[in-house]
Amino acid sequence: MDLGIAGRKAIVCASSRGLGYACALHLAQAGCDVVINGRDEKRLAEAAAAIGKAGSGRVTPVLADVAQPEGQKALFAACPEPDILVNNNAGPPFRDFRELSRQQMIDGLIANMIVAIELIQKAIDPMMARKFGRIVNITSGAVLTPLAGLDLSSGARAGLTAFLAGVARSVAASNVTINFLLPGAFQTDRLDSNIETNARKQNMSIEQARTQRMNTIPARRFGSPDEFGATCAFLCSTHAGYITGQNILMDGGVNPSAF
Repeated sequence: MDLGIAGRKAIVCASSRGLGYACALHLAQAGCDVVINGRDEKRLAEAAAAIGKAGSGRVTPVLADVAQPEGQKALFAACPEPDILVNNNAGPPFRDFRELSRQQMIDGLIANMIVAIELIQKAIDPMMARKFGRIVNITSGAVLTPLAGLDLSSGARAGLTAFLAGVARSVAASNVTINFLLPGAFQTDRLDSNIETNARKQNMSIEQARTQRMNTIPARRFGSPDEFGATCAFLCSTHAGYITGQNILMDGGVNPSAF
């Protein structure tokens, strides 16, 4: 399918690996010029080379921390008026809520709620003026099905979802959409880290912990970053202009809700 976005300009945050990388890759394959972002210079350069080889769009790597004002400034210096913005940032690690300090809670809110809002503030008006904009926020399946230990991540991302619900409706008439992709267990470095942590806590092998986690998923497998990236690219396409303010859950059937 031709997504109709060849030549569009995209910023994809935290895209040197994992789900962000998959989103950037699929946008580049759709013909977008993509600004990718990361904090590890070597990994970022490798990602840019791989995406550039696989896609037809221009790839610009930006070494920056999007949680910092100077990092955001660097992103928009590379792409002053993006047509597409994919918000993504790592969440806090598993931690009992009793152990969270005030500063850790503030940092979590900044990373998983405030940063996305700040980036949207910078991108939204030019999108509205051009009558085209696609914003996808990568949050988490835990927004709908909170997990103990990920309380800070769930709370911050749920806050972002509620904050942007009204914003999405206010810009829809300008052909600007704001949607949310909610991943469950996808095969990423973060998942591996969480499985290793659980294995240590439960005094079992990593393979046992992996099997145990997989067996909680009706699909009996972990998600592929490639299928996640393809879904993101579709939401950014010309075909998805009537979808806005929606939470698209990709969790292999874990959430049992009918609605």
